[in-house]
Amino acid sequence: MNTITKIIVLACLCLIMGKAQAQDSIQTTNNQQRIERLQHQKDKVSDEEKALLKIEVERINKRLEDGEITQGQAEDLKLEKAKRRALNIENRIIIIDNEIALLQRNDEFYKLKDDNQISIDFNSVSHLSIKTKNKLPKYDIRTHNSWFSAIGFNNTLIDGQSLDDSPYKIGGSGFVELGWLWNTRLLENSNFVRVNYGLSLQWNKLSIKDNLYLVDNGNETTLEEFPLNLKKSKFRTTSLVIPLHIEFGPSKKETYDDRIRYYTANQFKIGIGGFAGVNLNTQQKLKYKENGKNQKDKLKSDYNTSNFVYGLSGYIGVGDFSVYAKYNLNQLFKDQAVVQHNISLGLRWDL
Repeated sequence: MNTITKIIVLACLCLIMGKAQAQDSIQTTNNQQRIERLQHQKDKVSDEEKALLKIEVERINKRLEDGEITQGQAEDLKLEKAKRRALNIENRIIIIDNEIALLQRNDEFYKLKDDNQISIDFNSVSHLSIKTKNKLPKYDIRTHNSWFSAIGFNNTLIDGQSLDDSPYKIGGSGFVELGWLWNTRLLENSNFVRVNYGLSLQWNKLSIKDNLYLVDNGNETTLEEFPLNLKKSKFRTTSLVIPLHIEFGPSKKETYDDRIRYYTANQFKIGIGGFAGVNLNTQQKLKYKENGKNQKDKLKSDYNTSNFVYGLSGYIGVGDFSVYAKYNLNQLFKDQAVVQHNISLGLRWDL
């Protein structure tokens, strides 16, 4: 038994030593591969910095052509950028050399994190690499985007009637609009004219007075007396539209070494345009009492409303805040004896 035991122990020792030697070989190979990658990265540093310098010089030349800077200022800026890129090359190569020294001095479990902290991981093979972020900011951003919202009064213009004679309450009728906009500068070196476009939802509500409600009579929608005493009689349409405006107004131009920006904060603006879209939903809400109990009816029907909505709109204001008006060119109820067009006036915020 002693002989068998000795043979087993000897075999185990051989396996352990072989595994350790294989592991050492793997570690040496992995480290060598990482060192080779870092050496290759050193060769790319100069090309990367020169490419970035070329972009910066082109931007300086563009500013010189546009008359923003003089020839002397352009030469000074080019010299400053060249010195900065040369220092970048020097510093980045030093960093890579230090990383190579770390790999040569330690095994594969030695890991340098992004925040320059050291950790040792014995459960997995760590990968040590350098990540450089040298992306230049965009020199000129011509398109911006933002949310916008609007709220205010809503009513209809009826042929042969004034708003005082409208069957809809002025105080109780309103609109809400919420959407996403893009604002694009049209001129090359001026932000005075912009095009404003996007996508929005419009909710137009009419509060009906004199105990009347809307009745869908086939091809015609009429206002009729409700048989009980109405507490509320409201009619609402929901539309998805594409607003489009040409916007005029001054802006503040800021010029930096590597970019230009136009700012419209606290600046006057006026927008003229319109909107077009589709009607998504039409609903009438009635509240009344019947046999002493409160009743609430939500009546969904198309009520002969136009499937497509379109109209004129505009705003005038300062900064993100403006007075906003819109007028539907489409009839509220199509093919009716009495023609009605929705009209809204309120406040708008570009968020």
